[in-house]
Amino acid sequence: MDEKLQKVLARFGLGSRRLMEEWIAAGRVVVNGQSAKLGDRVAAQDKIAVDGEALRIPSWVRPRLRVLRYHKPAGELTTRNDPEGRPTVFDRLPRLRGSRWIAVGRLDYNTEGLLLLTNDGDLANALMHPRAGIEREYAVRVMGAVSPEQQTSLLRGVALEDGEARFVTLQEAGGEGLNRWYHVTLAEGRNREVRRLFEAVGLTVSRLIRVRYGVVEMPRLLKTGYFDELPDEEREALFTSVQWVNPATPPPDKAERGTGASESRKNNSRREARQGALRGRTGQGGRRVVRD
Repeated sequence: MDEKLQKVLARFGLGSRRLMEEWIAAGRVVVNGQSAKLGDRVAAQDKIAVDGEALRIPSWVRPRLRVLRYHKPAGELTTRNDPEGRPTVFDRLPRLRGSRWIAVGRLDYNTEGLLLLTNDGDLANALMHPRAGIEREYAVRVMGAVSPEQQTSLLRGVALEDGEARFVTLQEAGGEGLNRWYHVTLAEGRNREVRRLFEAVGLTVSRLIRVRYGVVEMPRLLKTGYFDELPDEEREALFTSVQWVNPATPPPDKAERGTGASESRKNNSRREARQGALRGRTGQGGRRVVRD
């Protein structure tokens, strides 16, 4: 069985399928000693190398799917390498073998809060794709209060250099004096969109924290600079929200058959245990057998 090369690379967590296609076109990928081409397919026996480095595990083995929730502090970049040597979110993450972490979207250098990371390129792509329409919620501290006229503009739409943008919701969240807090939601993830929207109506954002990405929220007890593994229940809810199916999950009919087989094995084990217990009590010829 063979698969598209870009799909295999994305599955390893090297990036989205689109990015992998760009790498292939740029000549960064080699299969069996030959430069790969768009449209190539690979099978279990093929040897794949990226930037001269062979993949460390066979391409037909899928690494365990992982999704992390990271509380990004201000002053970290959502990039793998920085020419200026500034810290990145990847500096704090556990090392992976055979794959790498992919940030689901980005947070600006001075933006804090929830950042999701996964080692599956297909999942990352599904979570970032515009068609998913995933809501991002932010807590925003603004210098000055938002007037009714400004709020109307921000909800109806404001012209930015890359097209019109708007908040889905905008709610006041307290504050005194110059600084006021608001909670806003967006259904897209353009660069610096929250800051640019407020700037467009004459307001300056002094602090910005992402508190929710789709169905995943930032736990109150997750400290800045720390991460946790997304619990199974939240992970499944996240998959469902973008209609993404984990390839490692067996189809329902197989799962049901597996459950039946498992129950059969359990029943056999119980039967054997009962028979063993009887043999232990009586032994051969009616003598009691002591077992350690």
